[in-house]
Amino acid sequence: MSEQNQANCNGSCEGCTANCEKREQDLQLAPNAFSHVKKVIGIVSGKGGVGKSLVTASLANAMQARGLACGVLDADITGPSIPKSFGISGKAQSDARGLLPKESRTGVAVMSVNLLLEQEDQPVVWRGPVISGVIGQFWQEVAWGELDFLFVDMPPGTGDVPLTVFQRLPVDGILIVTTPQDLVGMIVRKAYHMAQMMHIPVLGLIENMSYFECPDCNEKHQIFGESRLDDFAMENGVPILARLPLSPQTAALVDKGAIELADDKPFAPVLDLLLGLG
Repeated sequence: MSEQNQANCNGSCEGCTANCEKREQDLQLAPNAFSHVKKVIGIVSGKGGVGKSLVTASLANAMQARGLACGVLDADITGPSIPKSFGISGKAQSDARGLLPKESRTGVAVMSVNLLLEQEDQPVVWRGPVISGVIGQFWQEVAWGELDFLFVDMPPGTGDVPLTVFQRLPVDGILIVTTPQDLVGMIVRKAYHMAQMMHIPVLGLIENMSYFECPDCNEKHQIFGESRLDDFAMENGVPILARLPLSPQTAALVDKGAIELADDKPFAPVLDLLLGLG
């Protein structure tokens, strides 16, 4: 801890962004005794509607297909969509080990608040501290088992949940999902700077809805205008790992709960990066 931080420290780490040994020791939660997770990867976005959950589910499925054991912690407590993407329904069970994640058809372990509610369309009307507490429970009380990668699907923005995840979980890095619009690009900067404040590595950027490829002539059309992401990437030294097309086929598969059948070729550079993390 720096001398300035020592002088300003009141002994409480809650809400503190100082990168000091005391904060890491006091705030990071121990995992469930039956969880052995090698890498924790956060999927974040500056705003909603950019396809963050689609990216999360796609990456978990693609890595699982390559022989790695993967899980998804659905941290978007008020807007959970991960179970539907995988076609998972019903309530999660528990035993002496703790709460048990449900598995997709291909074996991806999933935990979401929707798997704990009586009805999946039941609204979650909770305040921030309660939601943050649930995130901690999903780490401490869920028996994830042996996982190579746990992907954390975070809600948009820079509020309580991202702060809780960054401080309480051993996050190895984040991927920022965006779309081409200027407004989204501005908000991406907020997510990027929050990660910097919390000393979380930004592994790269994924631009969703980057273009639409005509099935008849194969010409690519930039529906949302020319991307400005290259400027941001160059300014901050962050790689653009993938530019994903608008895909009605993928959207239909998500609606059917069959994300496993979607084409994962556009994610190849992201998968290579993740595999390189060891």
